[in-house]
Amino acid sequence: MESWNSSIHFCQWHGVTCGRKHQRVTKLELQSLKLSGSLSPHIGNMSFLRVLNLLNNSFYNQIPQSIGGLRRLETLYLTNNSISGEIPSNLSSCSKLTIARMAGNRLTGEIPAFLGFLSNLKVLSFYNNSLRGSIPPSLGNLSSLEELALTYNALDGIIPETLGRLTNLSIFLAAENAISGTLPVAMFNLSNIRFFDIGENKIQCTLYTDLAITMPYVEFFSVRGNKISGQIPISITNASNLHVLQFNDNRLSGKVPSLEKLDKLSTLQLAVNGLGHGREGDLNFLCTLVNNTKLEFLIISDNNFGGVFPKCVSNISNTLLRLEIDENKIMGRIPDGIGNLVNLEVLFASENQMFGPIPFEIGRLQKLNKFFAHINFLSGTIPHSIGNLSALTIVGLDFNNLQGNIPPSIGKCQSLLELTVSYNNLSGPIPPQLLGVSSMSIILDLSSNHLTGELPVAVENLKNLGQLYVSQNRLSGLLPKTLGSCVSLEKLYLDGNLFEGPIPSSLSSLRGLEALDVSNNNLSGEIPEFLVRFGALRYLNLSFNNFEGVIPSGGIFKNASATFVEGNSKLCGGIPELHMLRCNLKTSSSNSLRLKVAIIVVTLGVTLAFTCLLILWIGKKKEKQATATSVENSVLQLSYQSIVRATDGFSTQNLVGSGSFGSVYKGVLQASGAV
Repeated sequence: MESWNSSIHFCQWHGVTCGRKHQRVTKLELQSLKLSGSLSPHIGNMSFLRVLNLLNNSFYNQIPQSIGGLRRLETLYLTNNSISGEIPSNLSSCSKLTIARMAGNRLTGEIPAFLGFLSNLKVLSFYNNSLRGSIPPSLGNLSSLEELALTYNALDGIIPETLGRLTNLSIFLAAENAISGTLPVAMFNLSNIRFFDIGENKIQCTLYTDLAITMPYVEFFSVRGNKISGQIPISITNASNLHVLQFNDNRLSGKVPSLEKLDKLSTLQLAVNGLGHGREGDLNFLCTLVNNTKLEFLIISDNNFGGVFPKCVSNISNTLLRLEIDENKIMGRIPDGIGNLVNLEVLFASENQMFGPIPFEIGRLQKLNKFFAHINFLSGTIPHSIGNLSALTIVGLDFNNLQGNIPPSIGKCQSLLELTVSYNNLSGPIPPQLLGVSSMSIILDLSSNHLTGELPVAVENLKNLGQLYVSQNRLSGLLPKTLGSCVSLEKLYLDGNLFEGPIPSSLSSLRGLEALDVSNNNLSGEIPEFLVRFGALRYLNLSFNNFEGVIPSGGIFKNASATFVEGNSKLCGGIPELHMLRCNLKTSSSNSLRLKVAIIVVTLGVTLAFTCLLILWIGKKKEKQATATSVENSVLQLSYQSIVRATDGFSTQNLVGSGSFGSVYKGVLQASGAV
């Protein structure tokens, strides 16, 4: 706006256009300039103004009544501001007005009936405001009207029959309101319509297969989110320019007609109806789409479609981004040719009756972002080709009959946020590669399988994970200390396994836990005191283990309806509502003291006895030595004469004669020096 100064004539200011003859302002085009403030009432003095364009700014407050002074005004753009209040009644004086765009503001009140008398109006756009009341029937007088956009308001009442007279209408948008009643049949014969959207209202009517819909140029047709019953009219399939066809979220039933002529169709939404008969042939219409080269969204979920999933789906255009067939009665296998849909980002096939293996060819869908096939009868192993799907964020395969090991290749899916494979027949250890996917932040559910081995220490990589379920398996060993690294955990379910040992103290870092279940294991030791300090904890199940000691009485343990400790025979105490045995602390202390005294007494007794035995042994040894010395000394003191006297003159020769005794005695005498 730097040009807006007195040194330059205002006709040369940015955004200002003047007439050649009178040098009066005829156009004021100030779109997308980040302007703000109220609209000045002096704007009504610009009597030569034909174009007022203020879109994409930040103007607020009401449109001044003085705008009625702009008798030459033809184009009014106020889109995407913050203008409030009602549509000014003086706007009725702008008889030459052809375009009135006021979308994306905060307008209130009703759509004034006088707008129906501005006979030059071609565009009337009020979408995304807070307008209420009914669509005035007078709008049916605007024979030149080409666009009527009323989406995202609070309009109620009915669609007036008079709108069926707007033969030049090419855009009719009235979605996201509270419009009720029936849809005038004449609306289906607006032959110049290109965009027709009455979705997300409360419209009730019945469609018939032979209903004539004459909209040869229609590109966008949506009646989604209403209460429309009956069948899809065959005539809609003659609209060869259709890009978007939305019948979803209604009460339609019966057969879907051939869509062969809709070769420009990019979006087909039929979900949440009662279409199909639950038998073979219901899905034949899918095969009529194989010549379509533009289809991106094929959504037929939550209907009554039955029969085998047709192989022709593999031949649908590789432009397909979303394929949603869940919540039907579809049988058969996921065709191997699914790998041809190389641009597929979403595949929903859950809650059907599909069986057989997940095809190995699914590994070709390298753009696949979400894959849901839960609640089916799928069998076989999870193909290791799943590791090729580097874009995967969510996988749901629970409630099937899948077998074998979890493929380690799934560790290559480094964008994975959620994996659920519960209620299958998977076996073997949990691959550490899976726990190495640090992007996992929503849920990892491996429960109700036959997994064995320990919980890998690699669980420490799941620092962003919110929920971990490994319940009802055959996991064993100690709980890894690294489990304490999962600091984002809110739900941790380890129940129904063979874990043993204490709850690691490292789990004290899981301060955000809301639910912890370690029941039905072989865990032991005392209940960790840190559980008392977990303020977010709302469910704690420690039952049927080997815990011992006193049950804490603070924190979660004050809530008997949220704490479960039964089946631990060595636990005592806690609040009365837990119905556990009381702890006799005095007896326990006395018994403890007695035990300590007994140990000391026994130790001292054993030491004393050993000392006494040692002293006796030493004493006996000395006594024997003393006796031997005494005998030796006595022998050495005997003389030959004493011996002769003592033997009464017995001959020494006789004594030392032949015989062993004699030889010995002679040796003794010689040794003593007596001989």
